[in-house]
Amino acid sequence: MEFDARVLRAAGGWGRRARALAAGGWAAALPLALGFFSGPLLAAAPALRRPAPRNASLPPRSAGPGPAPCARAWHYALPAAGLRSTLVTQWDLVCSDHWKVPLEQTTYLLGWLCGCLLLGLACDRFGRRAGFVCSLVLAAPLGVGVALALDYVMLLVLRMLLGAALAGAFLALYVARLELCDPPHRLMVVMVANFFWVAGELLLPGLAVLCQEWRVLQGTVTLLLALLAVCASCPLFFPESPRWLLATRQLEKGRKVLRCLAEGNGVTLEDDFYSREHLFTELDSLSEGPPLPQYHSVCEIIDTRVIWKNSLILGFTAFIGNGIRHCFTRNLAPYPPRFYFSYFLLAATEAVACLCLCLTVDRFGRRAMLLLCTILTGIASLLLLALTQYLLASVVLTLSVLGITTSHAVAMLSILFAGEVLPTVLRGSGLGLILAASFMGQATAPIMAISNSRGFFLHHVVFASFAILSVLSIMSLPEPKGKALPESLEDGERRRRPALFRASHRKDQLPLLLSHSQDDAQSYARLVTATKKLLGSTHRSPRLLPATPRAYGSCLGP
Repeated sequence: MEFDARVLRAAGGWGRRARALAAGGWAAALPLALGFFSGPLLAAAPALRRPAPRNASLPPRSAGPGPAPCARAWHYALPAAGLRSTLVTQWDLVCSDHWKVPLEQTTYLLGWLCGCLLLGLACDRFGRRAGFVCSLVLAAPLGVGVALALDYVMLLVLRMLLGAALAGAFLALYVARLELCDPPHRLMVVMVANFFWVAGELLLPGLAVLCQEWRVLQGTVTLLLALLAVCASCPLFFPESPRWLLATRQLEKGRKVLRCLAEGNGVTLEDDFYSREHLFTELDSLSEGPPLPQYHSVCEIIDTRVIWKNSLILGFTAFIGNGIRHCFTRNLAPYPPRFYFSYFLLAATEAVACLCLCLTVDRFGRRAMLLLCTILTGIASLLLLALTQYLLASVVLTLSVLGITTSHAVAMLSILFAGEVLPTVLRGSGLGLILAASFMGQATAPIMAISNSRGFFLHHVVFASFAILSVLSIMSLPEPKGKALPESLEDGERRRRPALFRASHRKDQLPLLLSHSQDDAQSYARLVTATKKLLGSTHRSPRLLPATPRAYGSCLGP
């Protein structure tokens, strides 16, 4: 059933109710962004200052690897990232224990990875609304537990579980937002949500300055998540996705949600929607008696051909987009202030990437822009890999900023692309796989920091090679621009790559290159012409006729 062309349009399409729900989804991105980006501020490493004797002083040094007793001989130069206490100062995560900071960041990202995998399954089984509300309900007490953590191990476990809960809320919100829109407004709604995500990232340092303590900052973010959970528990603010209800054949619930959506859009469905279109009658006729819900497992993706191929390619590009960014951000370390420069530059490049995608993707297509951004990312990475020691510092910074911007675009566009080619019945779990690959790539940065960036050159070579190799695979993706979202596995299997070279409508007139059909037609025309000439000549020359009518009849038939 064509949901966009028949159901959503009849229910008012992009009416005032749909716009209000989209605006609510944009606002919900703010507290989720605060929760995601709070990690670097909570674990900000302050500068270390040795207790100075009288009339002597030493300049501060940043926390990092050093001799084991240095934690006792140094004092912290606070505030760090606007906070007078951080995880580093709470448990002295410096010197020989400095590796515990990137370990905490790694486990937090692994929590997001696991949450995308597990709660993506819940989105397809229990619905988008249930996945969103339950994730937020779990996130609230876990956030309180993080704020009250008694030791480092307790913090590590609770942060990982909190990341998993936030990942489920992010995934359910992204899928519900995507399924609410018709094709003309899909890109705009997703990109505006990304701008709200960046806005949350930009607001977080100011919130840290107001809170002063890391426990207070964590408690404030948790309070915002709890308020979001209360709002989302009301179906008026976050209804279930009608697209998912109809795709899984939950017709009664789908009728109720569509009726509320249509009434909010100022449309009455009682006459022309149920009678003229016969949409629900078509679904009822597929089974005897009341239709039972039909759920699908993510394992069914492996049995498909096109969906599995698209998922692998887009997961690979999302992994590259977030994994290769560390190759560029490492060049930002020498620029002061060390924390704020890199933090705000990353946020600014993400906003620029969103803006570029808004202006180009609907004009040139998803596949073309993903291909272009991947090529630019690979070129910038290769140039830095080969020529960093020979280039001016300004050129290195320019290439790094270009690479960061395009890598943001690759990651964002890969996720949007995946949401548009995956079928509704598996969009939650399928998109969870893509996001999990994205967070796996992002986790490579703190993993490198655990070993004090040993093996960075190999990391750079591998991801630069991946970026170049992915160009070939992107060419085999379909183009979802302006098309309705696929609903069933069969719809997803029909999303194939269009032909790169279309057959020309101009026909070749050379005799040797004529098709068989043209040969046959011209041969028949010549035969008819020759027969007419022969018959005309026989009428003019009776002497050429056979002696008996019997012989003539034997040639032309009875």
